[in-house]
Amino acid sequence: MSVRRITNISATGIPLLRDDIDTDRIIPARFLRCVTFDGLGDHAFEDDRRQDATHPFDQPQFRQAGVLVAGRNFGCGSSREHAPQSLMRWGIRAIIAESFAEIFFGNCSSLGIPAVCARRPDLEAMAAAISARPDLPIDVDLCSLTVSADGLSCQISMPESARDALVTGQWDYLGRLLETTDQVTALANSLPYLNHFQAT
Repeated sequence: MSVRRITNISATGIPLLRDDIDTDRIIPARFLRCVTFDGLGDHAFEDDRRQDATHPFDQPQFRQAGVLVAGRNFGCGSSREHAPQSLMRWGIRAIIAESFAEIFFGNCSSLGIPAVCARRPDLEAMAAAISARPDLPIDVDLCSLTVSADGLSCQISMPESARDALVTGQWDYLGRLLETTDQVTALANSLPYLNHFQAT
């Protein structure tokens, strides 16, 4: 297993240009009792979808989308890590919004989901383009900090520490550990107390 370096996300988009969407709306509290995160994607925005037959997450033309276009203060409310987990397991690989709640942003970064900010007019143009053409590929480039889609292009931003962790693979703790398996094994074999227990 190699370290995952995330420099670019290319996928179709899903527009949800609404403000102050909190984590309880992303994944209702009753689903926090799960033992694993498996299956959480099926319940993303479940209550909102029940109340709104036009909710984008229920529309078949957006079902394969990987880039979510959202509004201001996305992911506010409680700090539940289930929220980005449910979005990731639904299929979201990157989120473009006007702003993010700080803890939600951190949870996204730790999962390898780029959460980038764009200006409201650019988000509105992107959402309109996606609505008109659901099959439109959206390209999120973390190296140039741009988002582009068929002639549309805009600058995005994110904290440099988070961007650097994604593009260098520093966010991928498990991958980094597995890449050094030989070093870990060699060190373990050199420790007298471990060798003593193995011998006995």
